Amino acid sequence: MGETKTVMALIVGGEANAGPPLGPALGPLGVNVMAVVKKINEATAMYKGMRVPVKITVDTETKSFEVEVGTPTTSALLVKEAGIEKGSGNPKTDFVGNLMREQIVSIAKVKMGSSYASTLKSAVKEVLGSCVSMGIKVEGKDPRVVLREVDSGVWDDILSKA
Repeated sequence: MGETKTVMALIVGGEANAGPPLGPALGPLGVNVMAVVKKINEATAMYKGMRVPVKITVDTETKSFEVEVGTPTTSALLVKEAGIEKGSGNPKTDFVGNLMREQIVSIAKVKMGSSYASTLKSAVKEVLGSCVSMGIKVEGKDPRVVLREVDSGVWDDILSKA
């Protein structure tokens, strides 16, 4: 294996192209830019419309490459899951969305790999914290109330099954 170069970029899922930031960064490395773009789009298709961190490692000698896809931000996942355009401008009083427990747990599972959370319960609390700052209710309740429920063990049953 020859020398490797790494290119990091933030890509909209399924919409990478040979223009900036990828083309100018990958072109000088002699790699087939269209092959890289195709691989990124396949790997990020499930994150359509969301900004996703991507890491491309190129072997400058063999021109082979690897694509590593990160996970979108918690707020991007919440926006998609809630079917809203963006978080609330005044999250204390204006709620813009409502999610179910299962949706919160699902997002927490996605984020576990890139989170500092060591348990699903703490990952769920991180997601609920984002709900607080974005003005998204959980099962019709203020997310601050739901955070207290999680702390007091009300969610333990759903977390143990997850």
